[in-house]
Formats: sequence, C-alpha cells, structure tokens
Amino acid sequence: MLFLAVIAALTWFALIAQILLILGNRTASVAETIVRYASFFTIESNILIAIASTTLLLAPASRWSSFFAKTTTLTALTLYILVVGIVYNSVLRHLWNPQGLQRIVDEILHSLVPALFLIAWFRWQPKKLLQYGNILRWLLFPLLYCVYTLIRGRLSGHYPYPFMDAGQLGLPRVLINSGFVMIMFVAISFGLVWISNRRIRG
Repeated sequence: MLFLAVIAALTWFALIAQILLILGNRTASVAETIVRYASFFTIESNILIAIASTTLLLAPASRWSSFFAKTTTLTALTLYILVVGIVYNSVLRHLWNPQGLQRIVDEILHSLVPALFLIAWFRWQPKKLLQYGNILRWLLFPLLYCVYTLIRGRLSGHYPYPFMDAGQLGLPRVLINSGFVMIMFVAISFGLVWISNRRIRG
C-alpha cells in the first residue's frame, strides 16, 4: 500500500505541477493550452496511472478498483507508461534541457513513474494467465491517440511530438514513425504477457 501511495502522490504532484508550468508559460489561450496539455500521450498515460493508483489505494472495494486490479488492465497501463519512458529517453530527451521544477516534473513523468509502476507490476501477483489476444485491445488506445493527434494537428497546426508533426515531416513520414512506435507497443506487449505467464507457471 505504501508503494502504491508513493506512485499516486508522485504522479499527481507532477501532473498538477506540469499544467501550472505550462499555463505560466503559455503562448496560446488558456483553453488551448489545457487541450495541448491533455493531448500528450505522456500526460494521458500518467493520468491513468494516477487514477488507478489512487482508486486501488482509497477505494479497494469499488467497481473501479476491481477494474484497475484486473491482470489485463494493470498490464495495459504498464505497457503505456513503459512506452512513454522508452520513447522519451531514447528519442526526445536530447531535444530540450529543462531546468528547476520543470526538470523534476520531467523526470517524474518520464522516468520515475514508469520505473516504479513496472516494479509494482512485477510485485503484483496475477491470478490467471494473460492471453496474447489481449494485445489487440491494448493497442486500441495508442491507435486512437494517433488518429486524434493527426486530426487535431491538421486542424490546429499543433502536434505534441516532433516525430508526429505532419506539417513539418509530411504525412508519409509521420505514418512510418508511428508505425515504428506501434511495433514497440506490440513487442513490449508480447514481452509482458510472456513474463507474466512464466511467473504464474513457475
């Protein structure tokens, strides 16, 4: 429970601090800035982690807690936050040099939370085998995110990630980049299913 509380507290702190930082340095309207904030896969994944951790901690007997405690749900959340960490630290980290509070928030959202939630996933004991068929359902969220990002980017001219900037790179290049990211999602999904099932079988 203490480990779960640490994850929840860190995630909520970073999410709140990040939106305050963005609003304080905004170059667009408040409404547009909030939409942009919520349009990052990093933010969406961390929000899911924060909600799941808080619900499991404070309302363990609720229906939502039962949903988040499912093997498939926890593994999906682990998948999303792992991709956040891997993509940021391998592709995006060198593109900017945050300082002060922004650096702390950056490290929490992109490195600390992914690492802690992966540890929590390893410590959590699944009750039944995962099915590889679940992977298709897990991919729905990132696929919908890609579609949303391209449509919103086309309409607003704002893309949250440089490798998805169709205005600068062109749609074919962005689709290729997105394809590589989806391959990463699939590969990590297979790895998580294999590890989970291997642990159950002993």
